[in-house]
Amino acid sequence: MLRVLLYFFSIVFSLGPIAFLAAAQEIPSQPVHGGTLIVAIDPEPSSLTSTFNNQYSNRTISANIFDGLLTYDDKYQPRPNLAESWEASPDGKSITFKLRHDVKWHDGQPFTSADVRYSALEVWKKVHSRGRSTFATLTDVETPDAWTAVFRLSAPSQVILNAFDGAESQVLPAHIFAGKDIRTNPAGAQPIGTGPFKFKKWERGQYVELEKNPDYWDKGKPYLDRIIYRFIPDASARSAALESGEVSYIPFAGVPFADINRLKQNPDLAFDSRGYSYAAQTYFLAFNLRNNYLAQQKVRQAFAHVIDRQRLIDTVWYGQSKPEYSVIPSSLTRYFTDDIPHYELNIDKANQLLDEAGFKRKADGQRFTLRLYTDPASSQALLIGEFLRQALSKVGVTLKYTPLDNATFTRRIYTDYDFDVVFQGWGIMLDPQMGLTRVYDSKAQTPGVPYANAFAYSNPAMDAIINRYQREVDPQQRVAEFHDFQRLAMTDLPLIPIMQAPFFTAWNRKLQGVDLSPAGAHNGFRNAWLVP
Repeated sequence: MLRVLLYFFSIVFSLGPIAFLAAAQEIPSQPVHGGTLIVAIDPEPSSLTSTFNNQYSNRTISANIFDGLLTYDDKYQPRPNLAESWEASPDGKSITFKLRHDVKWHDGQPFTSADVRYSALEVWKKVHSRGRSTFATLTDVETPDAWTAVFRLSAPSQVILNAFDGAESQVLPAHIFAGKDIRTNPAGAQPIGTGPFKFKKWERGQYVELEKNPDYWDKGKPYLDRIIYRFIPDASARSAALESGEVSYIPFAGVPFADINRLKQNPDLAFDSRGYSYAAQTYFLAFNLRNNYLAQQKVRQAFAHVIDRQRLIDTVWYGQSKPEYSVIPSSLTRYFTDDIPHYELNIDKANQLLDEAGFKRKADGQRFTLRLYTDPASSQALLIGEFLRQALSKVGVTLKYTPLDNATFTRRIYTDYDFDVVFQGWGIMLDPQMGLTRVYDSKAQTPGVPYANAFAYSNPAMDAIINRYQREVDPQQRVAEFHDFQRLAMTDLPLIPIMQAPFFTAWNRKLQGVDLSPAGAHNGFRNAWLVP
């Protein structure tokens, strides 16, 4: 018997911690129904729909409540969801969606093409920061019957079929929202969707509770009974809750980077960086060009010569990312070009540019003072602020950093335009038309629309490039337009690309069916289940 036991343990430990868990607890071969999943996130959402504010916590919760017309597989190819099938016309100016007949809203009302028409024309095209570009060529949605929606386009669109998932383009109930401003409608905080989970409760400052939708159209799903999203602002507290088993899932790098190596030694926990590539999120340093100093191109170029990207990554994120040098990330190989202006780390050059801009050092060595804000969604916000403060001090620029809560940050940057410098991430998305147009298009500046052009950037040459790639039919010519876009963006520098978003997901191995597809971190938990 002793020899058998020694042989058993030699096999287990040779296979590592994952095998040890499997040996200690056999995982059922089929999903198991039941259980409550506890998720930790920060910040608290501002809305339970992502249609007008696509901040990550809004997206990741509401994707459980709402569906999109399509989903996307590991190769970014569209798959059926609320739409059973779709077909583009030969001239590319219409797309006909055939909708499911067996879908009901959570209040029991039937889902029909009228909901698709309302969502596309009144929500995605008008108030969604990315949708206003994605659906720029959409002129109408015809509804010949309750189960058919025909999208009419003024020109063929190379981007539109990339944007129909349930986090990016949520289909909303027309009978709840039509005729009302979605941004102020109370239904945004008590949502009614078609998704696998129904809204139950939002205890402000504490948690959102979702419960299983027993009438979900994808029969047999979801497997979980409930999901509770706990709002835990402190990253160390989130880490401790994961270790203790109080929470079972934390997305978007929600534990301290200093804890990663230690947590990975825990055989009960899993880590994976997949699930984020669809968004291609990139962190930028962005400038308010209304400021007299920042309106000078040479000042912005000087800033670009000051930022040591790799040192920032190593210092603040423990090396868990890669630098980016273009506004289109290098991971989007189809659209990326390295034939752009580059700004190497060069303090002497930065000082020269600031002098040439007319802002010479004063007697105390200082040139001017700016306010810096960082996205509160980042757990590293304080460290980012301190790093940038020290970096700019080398050239006589004082940064005054003030941490803000999520609501104040969004209002100050995107409604009041009351800021100087911002460090923030933007999802460039699978097709950069979706993610970049809203930031660089002069027409995209709309007070109250988050994550759009809040920077007063306006260049007719850039607007012309945007207009061309939105309507370009030839895929290769469209790529060439994006190359021109990058060159001009890196010359004007209203934003400086800094690094890839260092995202990963951590979860307890009792949670099975975690979605690691390109958009998995935003897709919700319709396929997830808990080992009893």
